[in-house]
Amino acid sequence: MKYEKKFIRKEQQQVSESHQQQQSAGKEFGSVEEMLRYDVQQTQVPPDLTHRLNQSLSKEPSAVRRSWWQRLWGK
Repeated sequence: MKYEKKFIRKEQQQVSESHQQQQSAGKEFGSVEEMLRYDVQQTQVPPDLTHRLNQSLSKEPSAVRRSWWQRLWGK
């Protein structure tokens, strides 16, 4: 009887240790850029946030840069 209890406890301990090892085994990345690319693939952006971002960007002035003489003469 005692032998069976010890055996069961030992077996449960081994199972729990293997679960902990599996959970702690993570994905390794060679660089920060790799990690960010992986994260982007795994993360869904909420549609509401996308809509608000597009609205905000549409209000920004255009990125057309005028030359120095156009800025000087006000064109």
